[in-house]
Amino acid sequence: MTDVSIAACLGEDLLAQAWHREYRHVPGALDVAGMMTWDDLNHILGGHRLEPPRMRLSRDGETLQLGGYTAPVATRRHTVWHRLHPAELHARLLEGASLVLDSVDELHPPIARLAEAIERDLRTRVQANLYASWTSTEGFGVHWDDHDTIVVQLDGAKRWRIYGTTRPYPLYRDIEGPGEAPTEPVAELVLHSGDVLYVPRGVWHAVSADQGVRSLHVTCGLQTHTPTDLMTWVCEQLLAHEDWRRDLPLLASPDVQADAVDGMRKRLAELLDDPTLLTRYRTAMDGQDVGRMMPSLPYIDTVPVDGSLRVRLTTARAVLETGLEAVTLSAAGSTWELAPEAEAVLRPLVDGRTVDLATLADTAGLALEDVAGLVQELVAGQAATVGSLL
Repeated sequence: MTDVSIAACLGEDLLAQAWHREYRHVPGALDVAGMMTWDDLNHILGGHRLEPPRMRLSRDGETLQLGGYTAPVATRRHTVWHRLHPAELHARLLEGASLVLDSVDELHPPIARLAEAIERDLRTRVQANLYASWTSTEGFGVHWDDHDTIVVQLDGAKRWRIYGTTRPYPLYRDIEGPGEAPTEPVAELVLHSGDVLYVPRGVWHAVSADQGVRSLHVTCGLQTHTPTDLMTWVCEQLLAHEDWRRDLPLLASPDVQADAVDGMRKRLAELLDDPTLLTRYRTAMDGQDVGRMMPSLPYIDTVPVDGSLRVRLTTARAVLETGLEAVTLSAAGSTWELAPEAEAVLRPLVDGRTVDLATLADTAGLALEDVAGLVQELVAGQAATVGSLL
């Protein structure tokens, strides 16, 4: 799966024709075998304390009361947690509830790899939520999301009714709502195992498992990047200039206030006139993305010079820039400037591969201890993790 571009699965023309504008359904786009099974879900639910809203049940747009499918457990340290009651859980699901598990990419490595593949393709943060349903009852009713989504059907089938948009590009924190939902769908789709569906934010939709079979799907929510996000970043860049750090002349005369605003306008215009501004913003956001942080236990002080030890980056959005005299890696909020020879070590990692130290050393023509030292710098900066079983 990670060798396949999710954008390519949705169509080579996705970015030009549909991205942020219209839904796209591609049947059989992915081989989902082993990505997430019902046994996997059982083990996650049985092996973690998943307090709501991390794990919850929803029916007809309402979240079910926790006491309907869990039993409180008091520990000897006087804390209370809610243990799943399997029989009651099964009963609620038979009654039409849908099971929702947020951020399943943090709990199940194959889904994490799916999310990272999307992040590497589309250069934005992804959160993957899992949905399981058994009946035609809709878990959430007709609704819209404040972020684009990529849906992968893992098992069974599910009907999606697409209703269109009433407010283009709505936001979570907006100045007005999207109004009433449309009453007639513009499209009806049935997703089967391996199907992929892209839905832009603001598109009203309703989902039900009405095909007579159970349904398991994962929805990958994509972080938005709007002009307001860009301006927040631009304002941070403007702090380098004194006239953007000084106090506003709120008590000064009108002509002094006008001069101050004019000076701010000119400085802002200089930045906005830069044709590379969006590229710089994207590079900065990629370099700051912390990814899915993972420690490197038991190696808490140094990375051993062990050729069999495997290494991978903790973020799928690392930025590697090459020059004649140095290469620069920006990842997980840190930046390293390294000798040109380091590119051969870093390139497969930035491309998303998990590689052992010996292979990296052979590829780069460097001593094993030098590669281990470089990896240690990345681990210390939280940009990489090492382990024998990665």
